[in-house]
Amino acid sequence: MNFKLKIWRQKKAAAKGEMVTYAVSEISSDSSFFEMLDALNQQLITTGGEPVAFDHDCREGICGTCSLYINGRPHGPLKGVTTCQLHMRSFKDGDTIHIEPWRAKAFPIIRDLIVDRSSLDKIIQAGGYVSVNTGGVPDANTIPVPKEKSEAAMDAAACIGCGACVAACSNAAAMLFIGAKVSHLALLPQGKVEAAKRVQKMVACMDELGFGNCSNTYACEAECPKGISVTNIARMNRQFIGAKLFSEREKIVRVSL
Repeated sequence: MNFKLKIWRQKKAAAKGEMVTYAVSEISSDSSFFEMLDALNQQLITTGGEPVAFDHDCREGICGTCSLYINGRPHGPLKGVTTCQLHMRSFKDGDTIHIEPWRAKAFPIIRDLIVDRSSLDKIIQAGGYVSVNTGGVPDANTIPVPKEKSEAAMDAAACIGCGACVAACSNAAAMLFIGAKVSHLALLPQGKVEAAKRVQKMVACMDELGFGNCSNTYACEAECPKGISVTNIARMNRQFIGAKLFSEREKIVRVSL
């Protein structure tokens, strides 16, 4: 298979970037998208060119580092897959493929197709930790958890923090990501102790880092490779509003005393 690639090239964050056109040929339809980029880079290195920088690690849809915008969609044309799980048979021979990095204020470009996604780590850190000591595994397993709660928590925990929800959102919001991280802890007994503080700190951190607010277009859910539901955003909003009202009430009580 032969393809024309239009790839965003940018040497560093402060440099001016541009779309550069490349041609690759004799690409197997069974090749992954990254194997195709590997072939392009080998071609560039052989001819004395500068290889394209792109982020990857596991290539198994687990780590979430493969953050590419392909033909206007995060992770490409298929639903429920990351870029590393995308294969060239999803395209037609002779296609022109546009490849760009995530576009968000909170995800500054490092080089070419690599963006700094550490802002998502900072949100996780802001949420703190679970302080409940359940002892060993047998002791933890004795805590009763309703089946529907445990399944909802596991569904939310499937989030790999790739940032596709941010890239898909017109406001570059991270609310699906935060909703998933808040939900998978708050739904379980062990995570309820710090639930109110956790959601307030994570939302505050999101605002400080320059993420936008939810636009309610459901683009985040549609493009999420793990199918995280927007119901997690609703759950997060309920917890956030409840926590804020409770903290404000506590302030009023303290002042009155």
